[in-house]
Amino acid sequence: MRQHDTRNGRDLKLEGGRQSAGAVSLKEIIGLEGVELGADGKTVSYTQFLLPTNAFGARRNTIDSTSSFSQFRNLSHRSLSIGRTSSTQGSLDTGSDLGDFMDYDPNLLDDPQWPCGKHKRVLIFPSYMTTVIDYVKPSDLKKDMNETFKEKFPHIKLTLSKIRSLKREMRKLAQEDCGFEEPTVAMAFVYFEKLALKGKLNKQNRKLCAGACVLLAAKIGSDLKKHEVKHLIDKLEEKFRLNRRELIAFEFPVLVALEFALHLPEHEVMPHYRRLIQSS
Repeated sequence: MRQHDTRNGRDLKLEGGRQSAGAVSLKEIIGLEGVELGADGKTVSYTQFLLPTNAFGARRNTIDSTSSFSQFRNLSHRSLSIGRTSSTQGSLDTGSDLGDFMDYDPNLLDDPQWPCGKHKRVLIFPSYMTTVIDYVKPSDLKKDMNETFKEKFPHIKLTLSKIRSLKREMRKLAQEDCGFEEPTVAMAFVYFEKLALKGKLNKQNRKLCAGACVLLAAKIGSDLKKHEVKHLIDKLEEKFRLNRRELIAFEFPVLVALEFALHLPEHEVMPHYRRLIQSS
């Protein structure tokens, strides 16, 4: 005996004098689009074809794809010195062959997986995937993030938190102090991240590299007048506590390290630009 429940639109079956609510007949299930029966009479599942959306596209250098880089840990490092300066800051590490092996990914250092570390748990269900992150102290999370980053990129001498902190300083100086727009800041980020990923940064030259990247991006991305260039150099000297002569002398080694590729393709700049727009 079958009755119709008008409250939820489903059939109610009466079996043996007992009412079963919400039961849907097998015939109705088979009639749904995309539902089919297998040889054993059970519905066929296609959950194995469900993948997260970020699995598609050009993400060859994500966190998971860098595990194979451990075999390059013993590669030799070289250094390039600036001839016109005697300061300890005036040297640019040329990194290792590992840095040259990697293709630049503009989403790598801003990947939201980095702050999670071992405190993240991914739950995969038949139709969706979710992530649960346990609460931890910010200091512990920062330490775990930097340790994980060091394991993945042993050739990079700076921690991930320090790289992100320098990028925030670069943005504040370029936008708030000098009035540059987001595209110029995005270009400076690309230059700086390329140097970092190639292992050319260290604790001594990090601010010189950051300043040189902002200076190069401003020259390429903006039509600067002579007084505007002077104002930018003054701000870099003041905020980053740099020597003007060292900064100007450091510009060419950075240009060489970037292989003179200052005109960037759109797919390298746009991810940074979108993040700058969203956070402004």
